[in-house]
Amino acid sequence: MKTLVCSLLVVALSGLSAIAQSAMSAEAFDAYTRGKTLSFSADGTPYGAEEYRDDRRVRWSFLDGECREGRWFPEGDAICFVYEDDPDAQCWRFYQTGSGLRAEFLGGDGGALYETQAAEDPLLCLGPEVGV
Repeated sequence: MKTLVCSLLVVALSGLSAIAQSAMSAEAFDAYTRGKTLSFSADGTPYGAEEYRDDRRVRWSFLDGECREGRWFPEGDAICFVYEDDPDAQCWRFYQTGSGLRAEFLGGDGGALYETQAAEDPLLCLGPEVGV
């Protein structure tokens, strides 16, 4: 019985620490991402990758060879992105975990993405309709 109570207490406290975790600041996000290409998954399925460059510039791909240029900026405790083909900001809260970043979308269904890989290589961008 004592072991069960201790186990439940550990689970409860670990849940509280996750709730109390603060979103990354713009400075921390920039320091973590700049110069890297990060791959993300949603529910265990590859979702996309983003190359983080100087001056808060980014390049995003849904892993289909096409890339979208954009930039990021802080908005409160969120990091927002705008891309060349869509002027509407997409805002996320980023959290640093033991296994990489967790990003929580602040619109729509509020889904989450998880960092699955970090590389220093740029994204492979073939361009739209190559060979057509």
